[in-house]
Amino acid sequence: MSNLNFKGNWNEVKGKLKQKYGELTDDDLAYVEGKEDELLGNLQKKLGKKKEEIASEIKGLTD
Repeated sequence: MSNLNFKGNWNEVKGKLKQKYGELTDDDLAYVEGKEDELLGNLQKKLGKKKEEIASEIKGLTD
């Protein structure tokens, strides 16, 4: 799961996620390098989706 590469464009991805899911806050989307699983877990709780679904959606936004 930790193969998500956000580094340069995380702010852009974060903005797109906040547009799509208005209930997400900056705290929900706080990304710390090396803690991708923690981020996905937080989003899983908030959105009620599987981690794999969320990871796939994020990867789609980074392409």
